[in-house]
Amino acid sequence: MDILYAIFLGLVQGATEFLPVSSSGHLLLAAHFFGVEQASLTFDVVLHLATLVAVLAYFRRDLAALVLAFFGSYGAERGPRERRMAFYICYATLPAVLVGLLLGDYVETVIRSPLLVAFTLSAAGLVLWWADKKGRRQRSFSSLGFRDIMIIGCAQALALIPGVSRSGATITAGLFLGLNRVAAARFSFLLSTPVIFGAGSYKVMKLLSGPGLDSGQYLFYGAGFMASAVSGYAFIALLMRFVQSHSLAVFAYYRFFLSALVLSALALGY
Repeated sequence: MDILYAIFLGLVQGATEFLPVSSSGHLLLAAHFFGVEQASLTFDVVLHLATLVAVLAYFRRDLAALVLAFFGSYGAERGPRERRMAFYICYATLPAVLVGLLLGDYVETVIRSPLLVAFTLSAAGLVLWWADKKGRRQRSFSSLGFRDIMIIGCAQALALIPGVSRSGATITAGLFLGLNRVAAARFSFLLSTPVIFGAGSYKVMKLLSGPGLDSGQYLFYGAGFMASAVSGYAFIALLMRFVQSHSLAVFAYYRFFLSALVLSALALGY
């Protein structure tokens, strides 16, 4: 397996995992139109671990505070607030876990068509555009309540469908709830941590029940891991900086463009 191929897949995974454009949708379209092979289970695990490293590295202070507060080892001043947020993230993860357990295999084997991805790209893009345009954007991160986080958690569960985008769904929900763009993006990324960790752990268990790692492909795995981790970190930083002063409509327009491109290609018989 070519090292450049590993780097390409790693870059795509790292970028699209955190931008609101759908990593699963992009990989499915790449497989259909360009003959890009679906990554093996082993390589998929490597890329998931790399994106986990990226989000842990960027939000290391936030996550350290949440973990310490969860176990009651944080300061008295901020401890209760951080502990509440730690429990909120756990609660908000439950809808995605339940939907994944019930429908994960069905989605991975049945709902895999480029036509569906074209539809979900444009539909979710339209909702993102509307939320960015009409959201009040007045609420801060600390204003999140239990109802808010459960709505965002249910939105995250929709991302099991290729083309929806996990970050796109959660940021969109946050904007509809009146969060400012920075708060919506920050909660989206923090909420991604248990989901990425859970998905990676599940695939690791499947991997351990199989033949395991191919020692002859360590360089291939390493190249993909580094590309995914570095690009993931870079695109988290880019988006967090971008939302401070820019609209998210550009991502909706990109989704519309890609959807139209896919539909045109399908109509021409590709």
